[in-house]
Amino acid sequence: MNQFRTITLVVLLVTLSVIFFSFSESTKSISNNNCSIQNEAFSGGEHLVYKMYYNLGFIWVPAGEVVFTVEEKLATYEMKAIGKTYKSYDKIFRVNDYFCSSVNKETLFPKNFVRIIEEGSYRIFDSIAFDQTRNVAVSFHGTKREDAKPRVHQLDQCMQDIVSNIYYMRNLNTDGMKKGDKMAVKMLFDKEIYPINIRYHGSEKKDIKDLGQFKTIKIHPDLVAGNVFKDGDKMTIWISDDANKLPLMIESPVSVGSVKAVLKSYKGLKYHLDSEIKD
Repeated sequence: MNQFRTITLVVLLVTLSVIFFSFSESTKSISNNNCSIQNEAFSGGEHLVYKMYYNLGFIWVPAGEVVFTVEEKLATYEMKAIGKTYKSYDKIFRVNDYFCSSVNKETLFPKNFVRIIEEGSYRIFDSIAFDQTRNVAVSFHGTKREDAKPRVHQLDQCMQDIVSNIYYMRNLNTDGMKKGDKMAVKMLFDKEIYPINIRYHGSEKKDIKDLGQFKTIKIHPDLVAGNVFKDGDKMTIWISDDANKLPLMIESPVSVGSVKAVLKSYKGLKYHLDSEIKD
């Protein structure tokens, strides 16, 4: 049932969509030896809701939602992504997923990460403790907290997790982007450090269901063939062309059918959503 594990997939898709903004020329990778960047893109109280759809034929079927929130504390941002299927869909395949990243406010690098996955009969508990100054991380991974086995990861640079990556990348400089640029990044996820290539495909006006028409930037992350994706599959992501850099819509084939995530609602943005096209 890998094709139904879409909450984790949506969180990954949203992460990928903002990773793009860390680059403006050719192929580059991130090097952050001092583990520091100033937050200019988001505020505590930001609340984003994405609606998920499956397409197993000619109809897009609404299946659930993923909610991203940011809570500002004294020294950290608590960033959460919680995904659930609708009750009407639970009989087909129930999903109840939780992601949380505790991020240093001064550097925007994570200190701790937790992922609890409940998708059908599939269960995963995953936590990561980061020591960014020593470039070391310790993860605990298992079907549940009591069974989780420790693993030490030696990092070659300061490292993000899947959720913290979203907010970190929104703060990087976007000047000088050119059509055809490709990007290479890494993140620690599921006991592994993943390299990802992303390609820029220019600007486009895009209708977003129930929200309106927006000026967007269109990108295509390269997909790794495996349980979820097949060789030749192409993911498409549309991002708001404004200071917020919000993923507005993500569409991708999976092993059976297609999956789509659409921004349903938002509040607490740091900036007005200037990419929206008014009549």
